[in-house]
Amino acid sequence: MESRLSEKEKELVAVGASVAAGCIPCTRYHVKAVQAAGASPSAAPREAEPEARPATSPVELAVLREEYASLNDKYLRKLADDVNYRKRMERERLDGQRYALVALLGDLIPVLDDFDRAVASAETARDYNVLHDGVLLIRRQLGQMLENKYGLKRIEALGKPFDPNHHEAVAMDLSPLPEGGAGGGAHEDPLVVEEFLPGYWLHERVIRTAKVKVRMPAPGQAAAPAAPQGRDAGSPGAGGAGEGGSEAAGGHGPAVND
Repeated sequence: MESRLSEKEKELVAVGASVAAGCIPCTRYHVKAVQAAGASPSAAPREAEPEARPATSPVELAVLREEYASLNDKYLRKLADDVNYRKRMERERLDGQRYALVALLGDLIPVLDDFDRAVASAETARDYNVLHDGVLLIRRQLGQMLENKYGLKRIEALGKPFDPNHHEAVAMDLSPLPEGGAGGGAHEDPLVVEEFLPGYWLHERVIRTAKVKVRMPAPGQAAAPAAPQGRDAGSPGAGGAGEGGSEAAGGHGPAVND
């Protein structure tokens, strides 16, 4: 049987025996076989060697520990600063809410002093005129201080046309205005004839509307334009009635509230 083996087959058998014995023969057939398997002949039988880790010296280890301690200290300081900042901002916010009216109250304290002096003067003199004049003076000074320093102004309402943005009607009067009175007799718009409670501006904003009494337009003002229509239509009743009939019709018509 051995005589039948070719030279090539004999070499392959020898390679197998060498590999089994732990030897690494270097024949051209072995090289080709290993290259066909995708490896080099010298690397195929070797086992993978573990990667060597670089050894850390004590000096390097000490440097790393020092850097870690420094970074940790900076982090803790930054965290403490952030906590303190939050506490300070919260304290300032509460103080701002608590003492927001310091300026206004500081200006009102002299007004209280003026009232105390007025009361003391009235108790000593027992004179109504002195007390009345003192209260008027304090009222004038207080109004001027609020207007000049804080922008608080009183809304003019009496004798003005009714404006729902500035006035609040709490009463209504349908009687005609007397000749020469406030508004000049007959009027076409609702008119403020009495002020129960003044309103105030704060700069450009209304902070309280004025509580007022409103006089509505006379009914004849709304019914008068309808009289010429009856005469143009040729109605005998309208023509015979004349101006008196027109006034009568206007007198029984419904009141119009603008």
